[in-house]
Amino acid sequence: MLLHLDASARRASFSRRLSSVYAETWRAAHPGAGYVYRDLAAQPVPHIGEAWTELCDHILEHEITDISRYQEAARTPAQREAWAVVKPLLDEVVAARVILIGTPMYNYSIPSALKAWLDQITFPKMSLEGRSFVVASARGGAYGPGTPRESYDHQERYLRDFFKGHFRVEDVTFIHAELVNARIDPSIAHLREQHEQSLAAALKEAAR
Repeated sequence: MLLHLDASARRASFSRRLSSVYAETWRAAHPGAGYVYRDLAAQPVPHIGEAWTELCDHILEHEITDISRYQEAARTPAQREAWAVVKPLLDEVVAARVILIGTPMYNYSIPSALKAWLDQITFPKMSLEGRSFVVASARGGAYGPGTPRESYDHQERYLRDFFKGHFRVEDVTFIHAELVNARIDPSIAHLREQHEQSLAAALKEAAR
């Protein structure tokens, strides 16, 4: 199954365009494999609360590593309410072979909508080994290797570390369309051609 998430606040965004191309190509190549879509911006996942932290503590204290047993941690009404939020999100992740995330870079990192989803589905010492993550990304500037702002990239670095550190997943692909602000920012308008080249390459990679 492909789990497809979009996190951009813009309805017509470059990250949505890239993730859509990838999803269409994947579904055509895997007919009948299953597909679930979530728009994290249009239908935000709530931020974690104290009851969620209690679920997390119980799972950690009792060394529960089997995801199917996480529900044992929900013992009080508040904890069961928190688990009711987590369960459908986590079920989708567990069922997926590929998790596709369309996300912009906001303020050098990721949107809060995506962070809220990650927080809800992440528990101590869990493993999602055997799955792949694909991140279709749009960034206002250029943050690739060798660029002046490479060190400011807390989007790709954060997500790579997150998937490896929390989920034990290293099969992660990033598809970046960069310099999208060259379309509107006069100070970098001279980089419009580089943006167009980056976008074209990203669309080609998403389709591939």
